[in-house]
Amino acid sequence: MKVAVFRKEHFNAAHRLNNPNWSEEKNQKVFGKCNNPNFHGHNYELIVKVTGEVNPETGYVMDMKELSDLIKERVLDRFDHKNLNLDTSEFSELNPTAENIAIVIFNLLRDKIDSNKDLKIKLYETERNYVEYPTE
Repeated sequence: MKVAVFRKEHFNAAHRLNNPNWSEEKNQKVFGKCNNPNFHGHNYELIVKVTGEVNPETGYVMDMKELSDLIKERVLDRFDHKNLNLDTSEFSELNPTAENIAIVIFNLLRDKIDSNKDLKIKLYETERNYVEYPTE
């Protein structure tokens, strides 16, 4: 019997979408306002989903305090109130799109959660725009 548990978190971060191999004109055409050389910010909403068997001894899929602490340590402390392009090693050479941010968050958490549990990341960049990783 598998059950999914969810933890919702929030962080604020600035970024600039830019491909250094492209001209200024191409970057502006593809990324528009998101290519602002002075950066721009988002109030990200993060939902972490962990799916697995319920432990018969605890009644938990995963201790939610443990999940909360893990997200704080591995994600929030790293990205909250940061300029993703300038302040983080993860995005020093990786374009900080919502898609890439979700993949990075997944990878930061995956090895800290039991491998017998499924992990899914949903990241809202705006109220109407969000990504999910993995999709299966």
